[in-house]
Amino acid sequence: METTLNSELLAGMLKSKRGAKGLRTTAEEIGGVSAPTLSRIEQGKLPDVDTFIKICKWLEIPTDTFVKEYNPAHTSNKDLVVAHLRAERELPVETINTLINMIDIAYNNK
Repeated sequence: METTLNSELLAGMLKSKRGAKGLRTTAEEIGGVSAPTLSRIEQGKLPDVDTFIKICKWLEIPTDTFVKEYNPAHTSNKDLVVAHLRAERELPVETINTLINMIDIAYNNK
């Protein structure tokens, strides 16, 4: 059994605490994190370890709150492909979302 980071929970808690504050203001509060990085995390991207720890300190939440067990044997090929696309950092978000929509259509039409 492997573990993975619950990026949806992290993104939700980050958005919730940030509230109406701008990304730049929040980035300054956290310290050592850029506004574009926070934006990517709020979109479900995984942060690097240092950024993750800084955000957890800012949230005042233990890091293990976001750790979940992951069993690749029980994960569908579709979910694996989508997970890899969501972790992609070179493609624009719009392209990733389009590819995910295409994958959904392909699996729904099988």
